[in-house]
Amino acid sequence: MDGTLINSTEAAERVWARWAERQGLDVKTFLPTMHGARAVDTVRRLGLPGVDPEEEAVKITEAEIVDVEGIVPLPGAAQFLAALPPAKWTIVTSSPLELAKRRLAAAGISMPANLVTAEDVKVGKPNPDCYLLAARKLGFDIKDCLVFEDAVPGILAGDAAGADVMVITATHKHPIETAHTTIRDYQDLQIGIVEHGLLSLARTVDA
Repeated sequence: MDGTLINSTEAAERVWARWAERQGLDVKTFLPTMHGARAVDTVRRLGLPGVDPEEEAVKITEAEIVDVEGIVPLPGAAQFLAALPPAKWTIVTSSPLELAKRRLAAAGISMPANLVTAEDVKVGKPNPDCYLLAARKLGFDIKDCLVFEDAVPGILAGDAAGADVMVITATHKHPIETAHTTIRDYQDLQIGIVEHGLLSLARTVDA
């Protein structure tokens, strides 16, 4: 969702920067590390003395639900999703459900029926459970699924699940080193249907 379908970077970094300052962290160093993972996992990974990751994650999420200023869909994302058969796609996000609903609404993107959020798994990305759950909800073998990701934890989760992975780079501030196919956004993507009802993607212009 974040960085993959919508651009929420400024809103997320405003909230996390304020939190990092209160914890005495170097904000500039910390911010690049907080994307793509559940808030509770990000806080727990820091191992801050006297800090309860569960409590802090709740506070951070509440602040993020309030601050949705500037959240927009990535170029072509809404049109791309509208062209997909509803039963063949969903969103797998490290955000809690209420935050996902708030951000998607702010970006003007409808919620899919089989949304997978932070509450749906015991261990977040880079663990593959979230993508395996999404495939089961959709009724497909994970090997027949394509994961769109922008952050390392999600890319690793897609790989570990056994899915194909495509990396979206629209919100990247620095080039990413990856063996996966990369595209900036969803403009110039054409959807087709191949054998057994599987979907195909093609660029209508050269990358």
